[in-house]
Amino acid sequence: MGCRKRAAKHELLRVTAVEGLCVPDPRASLPGRGAYLHPDPACLDLAVRRRAFPRALRLQGTLDTAGLREHVAATAERAPAS
Repeated sequence: MGCRKRAAKHELLRVTAVEGLCVPDPRASLPGRGAYLHPDPACLDLAVRRRAFPRALRLQGTLDTAGLREHVAATAERAPAS
């Protein structure tokens, strides 16, 4: 969603909106519309800058991405360097 590069579904992080918050959904089990994002801080920054979350999730206004940002940062720290 942020960098617009294609990847296999298992390599991406599903994101949903819950009460005005962008919530990571790694197990893809939360109800509702979801959007997929690389679990990379740079990709998240691009998505936020482009205002892609409200558009992809078909919501009005802005969404809080603080929790999502923490999850992506923690995932990036655990990932092995390529």
